[in-house]
Amino acid sequence: MRWNNLGDSPSALFGTDVVSRTVDTPEFRGITFHEVRARSIVNRVPGASRMPFEWTVNPYRGCSHACVYCFARKTHSYLDLDTGQGFDSQIVVKVNAPALLRRELAARRWRGDHIAMGTNVDCYQRAEGRYGLMPGILTALRDHANPFSILTKGTLILRDLTLLQQAAAVTDVGISVSVGFLDRELWRTVEPGTPAPERRLEVVRTLTAHGIPCGVLMAPVIPFLGDSPDQLRATVRAVAAAGAGSVTPLVLHLRPGAREWFMAWLRQHHPRLVRRYETMYADGAYAPKWYQRRITRQVHELAAEYGIGPAHPGEARRLPPPPAPAPAQTANTPPEPTQLTLL
Repeated sequence: MRWNNLGDSPSALFGTDVVSRTVDTPEFRGITFHEVRARSIVNRVPGASRMPFEWTVNPYRGCSHACVYCFARKTHSYLDLDTGQGFDSQIVVKVNAPALLRRELAARRWRGDHIAMGTNVDCYQRAEGRYGLMPGILTALRDHANPFSILTKGTLILRDLTLLQQAAAVTDVGISVSVGFLDRELWRTVEPGTPAPERRLEVVRTLTAHGIPCGVLMAPVIPFLGDSPDQLRATVRAVAAAGAGSVTPLVLHLRPGAREWFMAWLRQHHPRLVRRYETMYADGAYAPKWYQRRITRQVHELAAEYGIGPAHPGEARRLPPPPAPAPAQTANTPPEPTQLTLL
């Protein structure tokens, strides 16, 4: 393995003191952890991004959730690591993340802006059970009363419930749990390293019961596999029953890196759909607008039926509102689809 992003130069991401560990336990079998010391931890989101926030904290790179569609797979290539199996099993751990975050939050130049977590890879993936970086990160954010949000598929977030409550008492805290569908067969093959969808909905139920607002990112809605009216209804109904404050659908998008891995999975598990996907995604990473609008409209109608609403900008993760309101919708105009580049 060769990394070009190590060293003492200002452009280096990590220092040279990398420790690689392979843990031979059932939970981590086949996974190698690369322990690094990051040079910075609060990262600015590129201006061209569709993200509704400006700053992120990512204590890990790579993700044992092994979601075949994960857009973050491409980032492993920046470290000369494989974007397929390597992304699932070669996990970069920024062991100094809590201390580094505390230092950066205390810097005079930091203005206390919102920080989003879990938007690249999940900060509550299995590695967090071993390294326990998030309690220190949450403590630093709490102590500085810095607003933040977390997007996760991991149930380990409940370990930090007390810290989340303490932070919510002094600043804005928003949690979103990602649940794109309930189909267990689909879950086992497309998200093999994640907790089952019903366990994630238990996270929503528990957080809400303890006063932590929680929305559901219905992501991804997978064309031809998880998008039937019955499937959408079942998912929204379960989300509502879990007490989520909002539900926001995101249609599958396939960026380079993720696209190749997902299509290889599709050829193995659903070869009859390959041609349909090649047609649907012929123009790029995103599904056609008409399809996105259809899914968005269906989910919004179901959400209204079950007494919950879609997340508006700044709502589910309690982010600052956008600078200008969206154009008003007429009765005959379907709502614009939400298509963020998240997990």
